[in-house]
Amino acid sequence: MQCGESGRSMMMEKDHPSANAAVPQSSSHSRKNIHEENFFHKPYTNLGFHNPVKITEKSTRFRGWLVRRLCYIVFMFDRKIELENTTDVHDKICNSKRVQDVVAQGLSSKFGNTAVFSASRGLSANGWKKEVLRIVGQIQSPLSTFLIRLLGWGMLKLLNRAFVNVQLHLGQLEMLRIACKKNPQMPVVFLSTHMSQMDGLLLPILLISCGFQMPRVVWGAEVSSPGLRAVLKRFGALFFPLRRECLDNPEFSLLSKAVFASYVEQLLGGGHHLLIFLMKPFTGTWHLSSESRQCLELVLDALQNGASPDVLIVPVGLSYDSVPDCTCTRFSTSVGTILLTILRMLIWQFGCVRIDFAQPFSLKEYITNDAVLNFSTRISPEELLMPVILGKRSYFPNAEREWEPKPELCEKLHDQEKGVIERLSLHTLSGGVSCSALMTVSIVSALLLHKHREGVFLSQLIKDFSWLCEEIIFRNFDVGFSGRRIDLVKHALHILQHCIKLYHLNFGDIYIILRNEESAFITLSQHSTSLLPVFIQEAIGACAVNALLTEKATFVSPMMSHLDILLDEEHLNQKIHCLFNLLPRDILLLPPCCSSYAFCQDVLDTMIQHGLLIMKEAPSQVPACDTGRRRFTEKLMWKAMDDFDDSDSDYNEDIGKRLFTVGETESCPDFFSFLCHLLRPILKIYARTAAFLNEPISGRTDAEYEKQLELFLQKMARIDGSYECMNRNLVAVAVKTFKELGVLQESTGDAKVSLHLSETFSSEENLHVLRTFIQQFIYDD
Repeated sequence: MQCGESGRSMMMEKDHPSANAAVPQSSSHSRKNIHEENFFHKPYTNLGFHNPVKITEKSTRFRGWLVRRLCYIVFMFDRKIELENTTDVHDKICNSKRVQDVVAQGLSSKFGNTAVFSASRGLSANGWKKEVLRIVGQIQSPLSTFLIRLLGWGMLKLLNRAFVNVQLHLGQLEMLRIACKKNPQMPVVFLSTHMSQMDGLLLPILLISCGFQMPRVVWGAEVSSPGLRAVLKRFGALFFPLRRECLDNPEFSLLSKAVFASYVEQLLGGGHHLLIFLMKPFTGTWHLSSESRQCLELVLDALQNGASPDVLIVPVGLSYDSVPDCTCTRFSTSVGTILLTILRMLIWQFGCVRIDFAQPFSLKEYITNDAVLNFSTRISPEELLMPVILGKRSYFPNAEREWEPKPELCEKLHDQEKGVIERLSLHTLSGGVSCSALMTVSIVSALLLHKHREGVFLSQLIKDFSWLCEEIIFRNFDVGFSGRRIDLVKHALHILQHCIKLYHLNFGDIYIILRNEESAFITLSQHSTSLLPVFIQEAIGACAVNALLTEKATFVSPMMSHLDILLDEEHLNQKIHCLFNLLPRDILLLPPCCSSYAFCQDVLDTMIQHGLLIMKEAPSQVPACDTGRRRFTEKLMWKAMDDFDDSDSDYNEDIGKRLFTVGETESCPDFFSFLCHLLRPILKIYARTAAFLNEPISGRTDAEYEKQLELFLQKMARIDGSYECMNRNLVAVAVKTFKELGVLQESTGDAKVSLHLSETFSSEENLHVLRTFIQQFIYDD
């Protein structure tokens, strides 16, 4: 069952509730009693959904009075947990060619300047082995079945208390089970989105409870407590070797990398599963992390070195109504922060959770296809976009539209390994996000932030919620809820109660306004990010239309409505290409197999299909005699132009002359502004980064420059209230984009890499051109 099909099955009940129904309020000392039946129809389970944290007597093999009271314990202690032969793995790591090569080069960490550990030189045979085993101890520890079952029991009880529902689709589980049974010895690598620090515990427990092998989980550097690391390693966690030691000793860094790579080879070679998170939590954007790229590189090396014949890749999408992590726990994880998160989960409820598994695929097959279909003519953003920004060229060279497969690329896979990993990361991230369900809190947050920033009545919010859900499902995305609209909206407002104010009016309605607080806007912005992948094509098209309207505003009468301004297809395509090439691909979530030309054509077609653009005839155009043909083509105007016969020369001449006006949908007249606001945070950060280029740059590293830029953005946000632009991850994205465009350049000196402004933008004139170029896409209310 596809995700889109399940979303269509969970349509909301069309109710007409009284708007004066009280929105639930909660107190800090009492737990809100939210019943699951308010959010899901009774036949919900018949649609194939399963709540794995709701354990009953029927979930076990046993029956009886005692089993009913100890069902969670009985269930977890009945799970099968596969252990690995630790001694055998250690010996294989020590004897691996990768580790032996590093040791042979004299790069051991603690044994002075001795070059080679060999029996012929009379050196200790165990000296280097102890060092390797010490590094292995930093990476992992033997699994503890008792600890896994104990933590599993506690996590299932905690999740059942903290969340209204944890949803898994049985069809997706069966698809995964069949893929694993085809080759039981094939390792599975789960590549997941990352929303909470609890994900590293949540996913393994849910996989165990569903009868799958528990994967090893790669954790990031945010876990700083040695005691917590030791406990998590017994639970199956993997950690990169301590970075402090790597920085202090470059030789230790090389040895630790070799040991970690060898361990991944042995892990996958033994048929064990691995879980890698593609991004860091709480980023407010879909941005690939450096740790995920490093882990994927090790997986690719293991496959190429023959550690495993093949690897099964499974993209995973995670969706939360609200994550249980406290604000103070989001950048570091220790025993104290874990206890604080557990305490929050015991006191409050955080809505629903949804886990989705996308279609598994073979890594070996993906590499083969990537090698054959890889574009060798891709142009860098600087060469592509900078001449257009500076007015030196008014068109985009179409380097991706026509290409030929190059089989010789298969022989150069090692030289292109970095590109393969980048494309694989984007492919799996796009798959994980595409299969992720949209939750009630995300939808309500987007409406409050991007559509009703000044306030809205509850009755109107319920109508807009229903409209936006239909738009999401229409685009083949799933929603993770079902039930009456008023229950769903009240549920979302209850979770967002710290971000909003409610005013009960005399005529029975409730008026909702946003709190003018930094934390409120940041929270709403993080929740609403989930909607950007759904409407990314329309959002880019709307911003491109806004740029074209801004240009034409100086040439038309002030009394003329923007709905009456004619937009020609050629210039509109130009604006779409400009914005597309300005935004990074991990923000666009564009699969690497999709070319920019095809994407931009889809943007225009989608705008026409959804009524955001209305086709108009040119005033001087003579009506065609073949009216039957014209009526037919008007009905199919959203179709690709290549679908029609190339021999129809009259029709082909009209392709570049099509004119459009901005359309308004009947269900939501301000849909255009809503779409523009979805991209507004990243575009506004780009514009302010361009404004910050006047400040001294030379001599600053990336981290120092990003810190100064973040302070500048905070200052500007407090002036105009655009707190959603205070996103440190989008700051890093903006700096990276400006480096790719050639605006910022790197120079090496004094043993560090520093930034400086390129010569082209040393002049104020070119800086002004850059700011104007970015500013044209930002919609001003």
